[in-house]
Amino acid sequence: MDDDLRDRVNRLTDRAEIYDCMQRYARGIDRQDRALLRSAYHDGAIDDHVGFVGEVDDFIDWALAYHGSQTRYQHYLLNHTADVDGDQAHAETYYLFVGTDREPANHMTISGGRYVDRLERRDGRWAIVDRVCLVEFINESQSLLTDEAIAMVPGTRTPRHDETDASYDRPLAASRTAATVVDQTTQG
Repeated sequence: MDDDLRDRVNRLTDRAEIYDCMQRYARGIDRQDRALLRSAYHDGAIDDHVGFVGEVDDFIDWALAYHGSQTRYQHYLLNHTADVDGDQAHAETYYLFVGTDREPANHMTISGGRYVDRLERRDGRWAIVDRVCLVEFINESQSLLTDEAIAMVPGTRTPRHDETDASYDRPLAASRTAATVVDQTTQG
């Protein structure tokens, strides 16, 4: 492989690994998976995050407690750029967050903004060293997706915010019972 091609492959690999770090963050926080969330950060990392500024382990405690007060929440990752310089990188990742609180019941927050990160590659692993979360907008309203509304859909598998969620099933097996219920409701 010539040097130019090797450099291009290395740059693409670095960018893919940095985006994978962003995905570990989002999935870790949404599944309340402390180990996965922690893997997105290096030791000693600092997070400046909408009402919290401090070290990564304290941030994780704070964030998991906050999301524990919600019935549903998701972090969506959108546009992403990464400027890589050797073992250092700066990334900007747009996000959209949707969360529904337990109290007041079904109070929904939708916010969007950007994660601006400084990352380092240590021992071959890209992870966050410094993060600033910039909020661009927040909208609050009542959610129409209540537990009662979800219960009305036959065969719906309940999403979980832990390792009992379907995304952890290996191998994943779709429910044959749910398929039967759907078939019976569409005939007739």
